[in-house]
Amino acid sequence: MYGQPPDEPCSGSFPPAVLRPAELPAFSRGGGARTVPLVTRAVGAEVFLTGQTLFDGGAAIALHTHNCPESVTVLEGDAIVEIDGAEHHVTRFDTTYVPAGTPHRFRNASATEPMRILWIYATVDATRTLVETGVTARVDAEHAEAGG
Repeated sequence: MYGQPPDEPCSGSFPPAVLRPAELPAFSRGGGARTVPLVTRAVGAEVFLTGQTLFDGGAAIALHTHNCPESVTVLEGDAIVEIDGAEHHVTRFDTTYVPAGTPHRFRNASATEPMRILWIYATVDATRTLVETGVTARVDAEHAEAGG
């Protein structure tokens, strides 16, 4: 099914892990947003990436695209998500799916309350390209640079 024999795992070397966002470093994305990487190549991921981004009141991230599909679930607060020019109000547990190459961004709908999202990229080799500048960077490299 889906090109993978049913008895074979997608990834054989990812060790079991319990990741606690409150105990992990957060990397600034600027403008009051910061990211906590979770499932990454650094902990053994070979198939996908996950993490959380926390937004202070009024914070937003720049319009961008990825080289792979992305799904985001709102964990806390209310957000405005712009996907391919259309804005949508999303709240706790609402989930988005954005195909590769589709411009999108999130902003906190509240000027005072925090907002938090869980993101999942369909590859460990995910990149982010900023629409305004055209600059592309690997998502995991951004975390390494911010931490170094």
